[in-house]
Amino acid sequence: MRSAGRSVRGAGRSVRGATRRIARTTRRVTHAQGAGRSGLGSLIEAHAVNSAGDALVAVALAGTIFFGLDVNQARGQVALYLVVTMAPFVLIAPLIGPALDRMRSARRVAMAGTMLARGLLCWGMAGAVSHGDAVTFLPAAFGVLVLSKAFGVLRSAVTPRVLPDQITLVTANARASFAGLIAASITAPVGAGLGVLIGQDWLLRIAMLVFILGAVFCVRLPKHVDTPETATEPDRPGERARWRSLLRVGPAVGDAMLANAALRAFSGFLILYLAFLLREQRFDPVSPNVALGLLVACAGAGGMVGTVLGARAKARAPQLIVFGTLAFATTMAAVGAVFFGLWAALAVAFVGAFGQSLGKLSLDAVVQREIGEEVRSSTFAVSETLHQLVWVLGGLIGLGMSTRFDGRVALSSVAAALGLSLVLLLTQRVRRRARRTPARMPRPAGGEAAEATAKSP
Repeated sequence: MRSAGRSVRGAGRSVRGATRRIARTTRRVTHAQGAGRSGLGSLIEAHAVNSAGDALVAVALAGTIFFGLDVNQARGQVALYLVVTMAPFVLIAPLIGPALDRMRSARRVAMAGTMLARGLLCWGMAGAVSHGDAVTFLPAAFGVLVLSKAFGVLRSAVTPRVLPDQITLVTANARASFAGLIAASITAPVGAGLGVLIGQDWLLRIAMLVFILGAVFCVRLPKHVDTPETATEPDRPGERARWRSLLRVGPAVGDAMLANAALRAFSGFLILYLAFLLREQRFDPVSPNVALGLLVACAGAGGMVGTVLGARAKARAPQLIVFGTLAFATTMAAVGAVFFGLWAALAVAFVGAFGQSLGKLSLDAVVQREIGEEVRSSTFAVSETLHQLVWVLGGLIGLGMSTRFDGRVALSSVAAALGLSLVLLLTQRVRRRARRTPARMPRPAGGEAAEATAKSP
């Protein structure tokens, strides 16, 4: 008995020691290059806690009535699920974005509020799961999804206020995304195991505690995260003046949004099209289940590589990254159509996830650089709504094409659509530059003397 007690205590000390070492290493990484002094490190940590809570909720919902649909048996059910995922975004752009813009002087409180509200909703969902109360459970689940997007909008909007001089916006966004991915990747399997042992209701109660911890992180963010209502964020030296009207976000933001929309639609198309294709079409000697697992792994790896590349990017031209990513995705889709097979499908899935990840990081940087604080949250809300809409649209198109067209036809169509989007965006950009650069007229002889005479009294 004593030896067993000593073993348990020794294991406890080992876990505590490992936890402290991980915490110290994480803090060194998140606070590097001045991020600790500016407050960016604290914002990244708050985002990581938020991602951990969202992962626990997702795992809990996966084992409840909310996701009771069998996506492998009926395309109609999958289409219904895609439409349902759009519901939270109906509120984001017209309601939540403007409301968050009006709360610029209390952003820390607003971010903490999204955490606390999700904690309360998780507590309510836990009770609903215990009693099988779908009437309470479904609205609470949608509320959690909406508040999660609201936190993301706020986190993106405040990033420029805590950006140190040594780090670009793309890198800062990538660090936050990478920390969120790591936190979710660790929390999700742990949550799945706990769900089996203690049940989904208690897993939701644990998620409530995580969100309460996240609220503490948000309140402890530096004070300069908040902006007085009468103040505007000063433009940095060497930067163009920021756009401060939601109706006129400027050509840079518009082009980046459209390019990223094409990448998001491409990603949504690939996920649904390839998932059904690999389940129905054999690629010997690989079984359909193994092929589907490889697809998921390649998509996950693509998203991770895009995030890591964004974190290491030194370029200060995020718009160029967006266009370059779109051109790369177009090329790979065309190559995949020519050499279509299992490995080509996996490579295209990797590129689709890579493009969505890196494109989103760069788009956020463009919005943070070009848009003033007065309408930044609203702009992010519009961006999130637009890109979720096109992702669902791409998924529905992929769902429909998986019933009739093989991989070569489908990827050729996608490559043509991406190429057309790229050509139109580049043509529009060239035309704007031509309008901004007036033709130089030859000056008449003696023009300088005439000009001087005209200016003289």
